[in-house]
Amino acid sequence: MWSLWSIGCLVVAVFVPVAAGFSGTAFGGGGDTEWYKELNKPSWTPPDWVFPVMWTTLYILMGISSWLVWKEGGFAAQGYPLGAYIFQLALNFLWTPIFFGMHRPGYALVEIVILWLAITVTIFLFYPVNPIAAYLLIPYIAWVTVATSLNWYIWLYNGGTDITQPLQSERSAYAK
Repeated sequence: MWSLWSIGCLVVAVFVPVAAGFSGTAFGGGGDTEWYKELNKPSWTPPDWVFPVMWTTLYILMGISSWLVWKEGGFAAQGYPLGAYIFQLALNFLWTPIFFGMHRPGYALVEIVILWLAITVTIFLFYPVNPIAAYLLIPYIAWVTVATSLNWYIWLYNGGTDITQPLQSERSAYAK
């Protein structure tokens, strides 16, 4: 039975990843489209309109997934799975400021690989609690796999040789 409390918790669970995702974009330089447009990207890069549609959909699925696990006893009973979820959500938030704000695809590549691992751990921890919650995260891990490959390509084919250094184009800009 759906109670008002349960519906309210679902709304909060969906709001948190949506808000985190959009605040990462708003405060992390996600609007630096000029820099991004100038980068060499693979031919299979999705069109720009796909990204907000995909991320919004994924954030909603993430929220529903976390709510399904939370319903099974909250943080007291599901501390590890929900802790893993919060950790990967924080990593998700950080990628945009690193990539777009700092213009550091090398650092972002390391960060997104850690994010991918954290999502995988979250899926495995969610499954015994609620298999549907784990299944809802499969599109997320799939999309982050695509994002990781895009990040790698952008880093490699824009002069990335050392993850601790800016791209070739950025080094040229600093030298002026």
